[in-house]
Amino acid sequence: MAVLLQIRGAHKSYGDQTLLDDAEATLTADVKVGFIGRNGAGKSTLLRILLGEEELDAGEVVPHPSLRIGYLRQHDPFQPGETVLDFLMRDSEQPEWKCGEVAGQFELKGAYLEGPVSELSGGWQTRVKLAALLLHEPNLLLLDEPTNFLDLRTQILLEHFLRGFRQACLIVSHDRAFLKATCSQTLDLTRGKLTMFPGKIDAFLANQAERIEHDRRVNETVRTKQKQLEKFIAKNRAGANTASQARSKAKQLERLKLSEIAVDEATAHIRAPLVDPRQGPAVRCEELSMGYPDYKVADDIQLEIEHGERAAIVGDNGQGKTTLLRTLVGSLEPLAGEVRWGHGCEIGVYAQHVYTALPEQQTVLEFLEYQANAGTTNQEILAQAGALLFRDSHVQKRIGVLSGGERARLCLAGLLLGTYNILVLDEPGNHLDVETVEALAQALIEYRGTVIFTSHDRYFMQRLATSVVEVRDGSAKNYLGNYDAYLYAMNREIDEGERQLNAAKSKARPPQAKGKKGGEKQKTERDHRKVRKEINSLERKIGQLDERRRELDKQLLTATDPEEALRLHNEVTELAAELARAEERWCELSGPSMEV
Repeated sequence: MAVLLQIRGAHKSYGDQTLLDDAEATLTADVKVGFIGRNGAGKSTLLRILLGEEELDAGEVVPHPSLRIGYLRQHDPFQPGETVLDFLMRDSEQPEWKCGEVAGQFELKGAYLEGPVSELSGGWQTRVKLAALLLHEPNLLLLDEPTNFLDLRTQILLEHFLRGFRQACLIVSHDRAFLKATCSQTLDLTRGKLTMFPGKIDAFLANQAERIEHDRRVNETVRTKQKQLEKFIAKNRAGANTASQARSKAKQLERLKLSEIAVDEATAHIRAPLVDPRQGPAVRCEELSMGYPDYKVADDIQLEIEHGERAAIVGDNGQGKTTLLRTLVGSLEPLAGEVRWGHGCEIGVYAQHVYTALPEQQTVLEFLEYQANAGTTNQEILAQAGALLFRDSHVQKRIGVLSGGERARLCLAGLLLGTYNILVLDEPGNHLDVETVEALAQALIEYRGTVIFTSHDRYFMQRLATSVVEVRDGSAKNYLGNYDAYLYAMNREIDEGERQLNAAKSKARPPQAKGKKGGEKQKTERDHRKVRKEINSLERKIGQLDERRRELDKQLLTATDPEEALRLHNEVTELAAELARAEERWCELSGPSMEV
């Protein structure tokens, strides 16, 4: 198998932080490699080095003469007003038919292909960039967190593309499910060293755990032997007849070395609230209509979640998952119908509208002490704080100076120390690294209460969910199957080339009868142009709204002033509602009746 590139004796440092320390690796043709490591380990830096955007302090990268790298760009390479087709033809210099053929693999057809690319949402723009990559016919793809901002449907579509891609890939991702589905080998960057493992990520992690456990057992044996030798030396070093034996044992002691355990940080240990299990319905929705005063997201919802379930709320972006959670907990009033919680339910909520309103003057430790269940020891509180990345002096920081991400983690830590028997969690894995997400999943599995949650992390979903609620086509209902069944159904839809159906498409106009007279044909053409004009206007609006929402999300994560954070949150909510309305109208106009 041909070698595409080699990394030899690579060294790279920033100040006193060493990212690469005599690192070596080889990438071969036709192999898809998942690139993993702790946050800040240097994965993105290595990608920039491979692209020639940064240089090594020492060592070399040796490419094969035929190497053609394709890189999934994070910035927007589009020109103002450029359509998807125009961009693909300009970027790749390929003919129109070829660009359309490749774009079709990512469901870029019709209005998606002919409309301005800069006005598509982030997920659709990622599809455009992937199509552009493929048109350049690379033999090595470099993908840096490609699933960011992608809903489940687009993630699966990307997986299907990568499985059919017959060239090599190096993929940086924290999404274990995505790496497992796409990569046959695993490259690990730990403490400056690169280790290539000839297997999938699950096998690598199992092997890593076995090696760590082996090293720990060896270290225990070494410590026991050290104690025995130290005891013998202390007892016999002064004796005339035993001094030489003591010196011999001292040399043995010098040769005994402990193995360095390959773990960068202590593993997080998170515990969930200690509650008594309950039976019967936890929450029931009857003829529920939800949304905003000027926009209905879904209606006629008949829904029931039992005590003890871990219910995953699923659906494509913009369908109303967060709206459903907010309606369940009462931060949004129902437009009609009712939400009824069972007797004795204590509900803890993790969501933006909660963690933007924390008490400003309390310290992290004071807040957690107040939230903790009676009888929780100070050591347990500090352990929970540490698991959510509040360690040492950070527990004395006042909430008023915390960033949005820190407030989010603090709110989660407070929930997990409380007495809530119902946890409603909106994207709880945000702001957490992979190891802490795993610890959170395990804690929630052991929790004896009820969990209702959303997440884009399929590994987290699969580990945690015992039931599924699907939000789709203006409704929400219990999905008749587990999360694996939902994944299977989604894969089948994509395999069959089906686009997501929605309520608006069911109202599409029936096709015109054949044999129309000239006047009727002209009228149809005028109507078609009118609709196309509205579609183009909507696409511009959707792009502007999506861009503004992303800007506000970034501001919200760094906001420390609670009033400012609340204002930003409210503006994000209003924008989301307006964006959903625009997208629904776009879908209605772009339905089957617009096909020509």
